[in-house]
Amino acid sequence: MSNTSNFRQAIREAKGQALLGPNVIANALPYLGGGLILTALGTYGGLGVINARPDLFMPTFIGAVIAELVLFFIARGVAEKGDNSTALPLLALYSLLSGYTLSGLVFVALSTSGVGIPGIGIAAAGCGVTFIVGRNIGSNLSESDGLALAQTVRLGVIALLVVLVAQLGLAFFGVYTPGWLEIAISGIGVALFVGSAVVDFYILPRAYRNDQYLPAALSMYLTYINLFVFILRLLIALNSRD
Repeated sequence: MSNTSNFRQAIREAKGQALLGPNVIANALPYLGGGLILTALGTYGGLGVINARPDLFMPTFIGAVIAELVLFFIARGVAEKGDNSTALPLLALYSLLSGYTLSGLVFVALSTSGVGIPGIGIAAAGCGVTFIVGRNIGSNLSESDGLALAQTVRLGVIALLVVLVAQLGLAFFGVYTPGWLEIAISGIGVALFVGSAVVDFYILPRAYRNDQYLPAALSMYLTYINLFVFILRLLIALNSRD
């Protein structure tokens, strides 16, 4: 579960709980898949803007980031209240905006020698393999192991966010991350979100009922989008070394 603002509550609710929603992940999967398809469409649209009107991309990118953040909190709140009919179109729009904001990174990947389309395929395949392995491991964790892993991943993700904010702030002032440090940050990000994928399969059935499939799908969506981003960042960093 990668949305850290909701992580602590989910862990607290999972303590000592039997499965609230043994089928919630199965119910969430079609919506997770649909969200990822919409994200791919949003990315394709963003790449079209970069190629046709590069002068428009940055203003629209900033607007999309702001709208995405606002929409995330609105859609998550509506979904957790069980209003699925309202939450679904909001989450669909959020997925499209998320894809648009990813298009810049994908463009860099396509432009980086040694990454390109194969690298994007590797990042996507890595997410698929992580899902399969994470499902097998996370579904069979004991309570003590599941909670310990969840706490570790939560703290790691918070630390990673602090580093990323600092990295962004330094870049704003023209101080860019050395290649070796970018590789380290990206590698740690990959490891944390692989762990987050395992945690999802332990936490979500204990935190959500079977009919709360949309917030569960959103949590899994965030995990795999972030995993995709960090795998792609790692590939770009590895292939951009001087």
